[in-house]
Amino acid sequence: MLNLYFAPHTCALATHIVLEEVGADYSTTRIDFDKGEQRSPEYLKVNPKGRVPALVTGQGVLTETPAMLVFVAQSFPKANLAPIDDPFAFAQVQSFNSYLCSHLHIAHAHRMRGHRWVEADDMHSIEAMQRKVPQSVGAAFEYIEKDLLKGPWVMGERYTICDAYLFTLAQWLEKDGVVPARIPRVIDHRRRMSQRAAVAKAIAQELAA
Repeated sequence: MLNLYFAPHTCALATHIVLEEVGADYSTTRIDFDKGEQRSPEYLKVNPKGRVPALVTGQGVLTETPAMLVFVAQSFPKANLAPIDDPFAFAQVQSFNSYLCSHLHIAHAHRMRGHRWVEADDMHSIEAMQRKVPQSVGAAFEYIEKDLLKGPWVMGERYTICDAYLFTLAQWLEKDGVVPARIPRVIDHRRRMSQRAAVAKAIAQELAA
């Protein structure tokens, strides 16, 4: 059985949604950030990075959302959540998810995790990073809106693992200071995603844990 380590309101939701979409036999373990459980010796044995998500599989532990999403998609090919039989289309999926991970998520993290990049007592630099967030995150979502969102779903007519990931990061855009009117297609995508049974179930499970 797969086990997903998560914390509510984090990018772990993307993998949680996909596990539901494919009908996987899985369990979850909540990591309480308020109690510092991500830095506990027990959790660091699972993920030495001290972050979520982490996915325990029969072959070992996976971290980093793009890798976890691909693993689930390839492990449950009948769910058809990634074009694993088309090298170019599959690379496009990986390219989109890599952009979310390496750029959009990092820009978002500047709002509350500036200590990762500068000294914690350097409030001038941290505040400067925070002021930049609406612009940097907004620009990333505008790029997705205009150039990457191909249709009703990220890859066009086909629903894929990309959609769960985009939906997850789009949960935070208002708090990041992004004006929703600037990205109507992303907002419509978020609305339609919220109506999917797997999405509603994953969110409810995380909030109830």
